[in-house]
Amino acid sequence: MDLDAIIGAFETSADVKCAFIHNHAPLVVDVGQLLIRTFHEGRKVLLFGNGGSATDASHIAAEFVGRYKRDREPLPALALGTDMAAITCIANDYDYTDIFSRQILAHGRKGDVAVAISTSGNSLNVIRAVEAARERGIATVAWTGATGGKLGDLADYCFRVPSTVTARIQECHITLGHVLCEFVEERLFGEQI
Repeated sequence: MDLDAIIGAFETSADVKCAFIHNHAPLVVDVGQLLIRTFHEGRKVLLFGNGGSATDASHIAAEFVGRYKRDREPLPALALGTDMAAITCIANDYDYTDIFSRQILAHGRKGDVAVAISTSGNSLNVIRAVEAARERGIATVAWTGATGGKLGDLADYCFRVPSTVTARIQECHITLGHVLCEFVEERLFGEQI
């Protein structure tokens, strides 16, 4: 990778993010308000995905439970990819495609929000979890790539990053997560500091 390619990767990442937010800004506000209502009502957010999307889910859950920018009350959020005993038990005793749906059924309640992260939008275990969430009356939010895959049509809200490159999609997803965290903190706990 030469210098031009390195610079190009950063420029492409920035371009993808700019294109994304110009098409999704109102949806960011809508989902931000959904999260605020969820937390205000004492409900929780359940986040999940595979691989890099699993770590994004964990990262954003930690921002809600810990803090993003300000000291404040913790907000209830769970990353479903972090409990290795549950994941391996479910995968072994049932099927890998059930690792998130079983946890949704165990932990999810009507009024909660499920955030499903899949760059392709076609990860079967993520799709099955969204189906389980919908059956329980849990609002569903998808973070996907350009097409949205099957997940895009299934979720109540869908963020489609305008790229087919996994790295660029994930870079946009984490920015989206940070912006949602900041939106929630500002609205629930006062002005940004």
